[in-house]
Amino acid sequence: MPDDAGTPALEVITPGPLALLQDHGRPGYAHLGVTGSGAADRAAFDAANRLVGNLPGAVGIETLLGGSRMRALRTLRIAVTGAPVAVRVRRGGRTVEHPIGCALTLARGDELEFGPPPRQLRSYLAVRGGIAAPHVLGSGSTDTLSGLGPAPLKAGDVLSLAAQAGEWPAADAIPSLIGREHPEVVVLPVVLGPRDRLLEGEPRAVLGAARWTVSPDSNRVGVRLVGPPLPAAEGTAQLPSEGVVAGSVQLPPDGRPVLFLRDHPVTGGYPVVAVLTAAALDAAAQLRPGDPVRLAPLRR
Repeated sequence: MPDDAGTPALEVITPGPLALLQDHGRPGYAHLGVTGSGAADRAAFDAANRLVGNLPGAVGIETLLGGSRMRALRTLRIAVTGAPVAVRVRRGGRTVEHPIGCALTLARGDELEFGPPPRQLRSYLAVRGGIAAPHVLGSGSTDTLSGLGPAPLKAGDVLSLAAQAGEWPAADAIPSLIGREHPEVVVLPVVLGPRDRLLEGEPRAVLGAARWTVSPDSNRVGVRLVGPPLPAAEGTAQLPSEGVVAGSVQLPPDGRPVLFLRDHPVTGGYPVVAVLTAAALDAAAQLRPGDPVRLAPLRR
């Protein structure tokens, strides 16, 4: 694969609503006000890279709600994970549909198209060798809050291969990703703290009893929840601004939580009452407007 590095691999015909280059992000720069960013659903992103035998964190493509269409400029080994889009490959006058969670081979001239997913939000495309991307602070990921990293993909962009291939994988499918069910209510486990005592009442009972829906006013920065306001102690909005981690559950003055995702800011003075587990953070990245959500506080 090193001999292929730098060769054109994919031409973007239609990027869809939002297509971004992502990797594992740029951790270690919070003291400069730079968030980690990176793939929003880390588990799905990593699974795509494993299926094509890439090194961990190789740059791939994160798409939103399907609609992406690309042309292979050479033979490529690819995999798609995340939201269950219909993966269609057009070769000549014939179209073949493939499931997500499987590796497949594109021939030169094939067109790859993602249909709209019936549920969830973000899909991941990995190409063996990874995608070549300009790196900022050690990462080729796009941070939508700060604008660091590559610009969102647009029609006409040509993407080249990187040199991030590893050993060939032992399997070309991950059965658990194929046709997995979507729960009626998405339950997100959280760890209480550091400001959970600012809630009125017993924090575990207060957080665990509420049920919310996802607001349309959500993005890679955070997911806003709509529903009954949480009771908070008076003056909770007067705290000094603090740094936070991805997955922080912030409580604004209106009492409706915000789940910080990968492109999160600092707190702005509002308390963080809980933090999503790693798996819950990935699940939160797949929430769509209107999805019902419940938080499940874990015992310390």
